[in-house]
Amino acid sequence: MPLIDRHDELIRLLRSRADWRTEDLAHKLGVSPRTVLRDLGRLRDRGFEISSMAGPGGGVHLEPTSVLVTSRLDGEEVVALILSAAVAQAFPWMPFASGASSALAKIEASLPHQQALKVQALMMRIMIGNPSPSAVRQHSTVSPLLARLFEVAFSEERLLSFAYRDREGASSQRVVEPHGLLVRAPIWYVVAWDTVIGEPRLFRADRIRSPHVLAQTFLPRPHELLRGLCPDARPVRTQHPEVESG
Repeated sequence: MPLIDRHDELIRLLRSRADWRTEDLAHKLGVSPRTVLRDLGRLRDRGFEISSMAGPGGGVHLEPTSVLVTSRLDGEEVVALILSAAVAQAFPWMPFASGASSALAKIEASLPHQQALKVQALMMRIMIGNPSPSAVRQHSTVSPLLARLFEVAFSEERLLSFAYRDREGASSQRVVEPHGLLVRAPIWYVVAWDTVIGEPRLFRADRIRSPHVLAQTFLPRPHELLRGLCPDARPVRTQHPEVESG
């Protein structure tokens, strides 16, 4: 049984009664008592309150109110929480950034397997670059609508259309595949494939107007697309972590 499935089954068993012996749990799961003890430790690390008592009336007990934060959030909220922590992790000099690594690991560990893989894939396409030079920091306000629509287009791999004003002030209509996000504090950019000219491009968020998410989807392009546009930047996740099974 895969590790994720075994943990889910162990949680279900613990919720069904409060007096499980380790040996009985091992029998139910088809693993050794040592594996059960290791799994219980991992569940504690993920935020479950689990106690063990020896003797009559004892056993392994899951606190009924022990519910992971992620079980109370919908999918978009979980993604937003994880990606926010990942971005904070990339700026260790910011207040409260030091706890981002441990928080990120715990949140990721609590996700269903497929959702975790999706979030990790998105994290590999969020790039953190050097802060913007002072000349660039004189930027306009970014539309809150753009931020929301970019989230949808980026996470659902859908085309994004918008009007764009270049550095010379000329405007044009663009339809792009949003493959990534580049953060150069305090500016952020859409890392995209421009479907009109057939080339990769960076689009500064404050120069984008009238964004729309289209129904048409696209397939992710190679990561070299991102690295070529922003060679000094680093992704918040460089590779998928190994998925353990039992």
